[in-house]
Amino acid sequence: MTAVRRAAVLLLAAFAVLAGTAQAQAAGYRYWSFWERTGGHWSYATEGPSTARPDDGAVQGLRFAVSEDSQDATRPRGTADFATICAGTPAKAGAKRVALVIDFGTPADAPSGETPPERRTACARVSPDATTAEALAAAAKPLRYDANALLCAIAGYPHKGCGEQVSSDGKPAKAAKGPEPDGGPSLGLPIGVGVVALLAGAAVWQSRRRRGNA
Repeated sequence: MTAVRRAAVLLLAAFAVLAGTAQAQAAGYRYWSFWERTGGHWSYATEGPSTARPDDGAVQGLRFAVSEDSQDATRPRGTADFATICAGTPAKAGAKRVALVIDFGTPADAPSGETPPERRTACARVSPDATTAEALAAAAKPLRYDANALLCAIAGYPHKGCGEQVSSDGKPAKAAKGPEPDGGPSLGLPIGVGVVALLAGAAVWQSRRRRGNA
């Protein structure tokens, strides 16, 4: 294998290792995601519980988990049928019924020292113009919000924390060091690539020198 080819292989291998390291350190967020049930399927809600105003007979779901974004978010588990969930809550004039599926997630997604409660369902009978947040308040107190009105806890879970960033192993992500307070890529990646590039250049230079001395 020539020096140039050795350098190319070395460079590709380094990229693979560094990319794998970056992926292993990828972070997500631990939070309550909000879902709407339509046609027997869950879809990620386009607005938050505090502004969504479901119709009578709607099924709404919330799932606590660690997710990178809405595309990666985990759906509520189990069946979610309005007729079953609200079977014991008769219709009433001047009110609407909203079926709620509240999935507290798995121990792997739980904050340190906390155990997720069992998944539950509830039928909230609220005023016709009530939001999902008001339905939750009627059926799953206590709720907890942060200063930005982000839903942090349902039925008291979790006891602390709110949408915090966590590493891929579920632990709170460490603050970035050095000149990258915004969570940009680690300096290890450009430095590592730079070292490999120098090695590759040295290999090419050495190969040309040998040819010139031949």
